[in-house]
Amino acid sequence: MHLGLIMDGNGRWASQRRLPRAAGHLEGMKACKRVIVAAKNMGVEYLTLYVFSTENWKRPQQEVDYLMGLLAKKLPGELRFYQENNIRILFRGDVKSLPKEAQESLEKTKQETSAMNGITVILAINYGGQDEIARACSRFIEKNPGKPISIQDIQENLDLPQVPAPDLIARSAGEMRLSNFMLWDSAYAEFLSLDDLWPDWGDEQVKKCIDALSKRVRKYGGLA
Repeated sequence: MHLGLIMDGNGRWASQRRLPRAAGHLEGMKACKRVIVAAKNMGVEYLTLYVFSTENWKRPQQEVDYLMGLLAKKLPGELRFYQENNIRILFRGDVKSLPKEAQESLEKTKQETSAMNGITVILAINYGGQDEIARACSRFIEKNPGKPISIQDIQENLDLPQVPAPDLIARSAGEMRLSNFMLWDSAYAEFLSLDDLWPDWGDEQVKKCIDALSKRVRKYGGLA
């Protein structure tokens, strides 16, 4: 099972408590850890978290710098958590455009967790579905100039072609849009919106996702 999560509501969570937005992001990271453990315990094999989109660069520079700093310092600092829970970390998105310190942090985390096999957690960073499709086409054209591009060609040139498409994409904070998340892979994904702000997520919300998926009839364009 592959679960994709659009994490929304960190800022609103902080605002409701009259706290700075940074406090919401810190609580959001705690929620990530709870959700990862819950997903693993409930049999989820792949979990993709929408961490930072290609559009998030439009946010105030102070907030962007803070988030990049979290990536650089917090990711490798959670190695014990990854080891204790047998978590492999992968990334998708245009990570080569991130600040150097963040790039190094991502690569270090990926290498240090490469042998883990309990659950694969994919962090979508500097990620946009349209951007991923464009980069996949560019990769193919670079290797096969002048040749027409097929669906299979795009699939094979995505950031992580070995990872199966998500079965369900869920979003927190009651929002009802994909926001450029996994546009190619979401072709036949189920969708769920929950009202809970992201920092409030944990076992209960993960269970709601899995229960919702179990009740859906997936036809993939055919008949039930």
